[in-house]
Amino acid sequence: MAARSLEIGAAGIRAARTIEILRTQRGFAQRELAARVTALGRPMSNTMLSRIERAQRRCDIDDLAAIADALAVSPLVLLRGPSAP
Repeated sequence: MAARSLEIGAAGIRAARTIEILRTQRGFAQRELAARVTALGRPMSNTMLSRIERAQRRCDIDDLAAIADALAVSPLVLLRGPSAP
């Protein structure tokens, strides 16, 4: 079986950018958002969040759901982008 590519695709890059945009709009530092995600039961360091936002780390579905909860948005908002209806 061939190894699966770890390259982050268009949806992952869009989600990463949206996370950063929404975080800054809400006035959260990376450390604050990571702490909120951790408090929701998904341990996350600010380094992990930084790598997700820079599309250097894949954001799995559990991370995505917890980050969306911490930002008080639907996970769909993160997948579609900040300007999507």
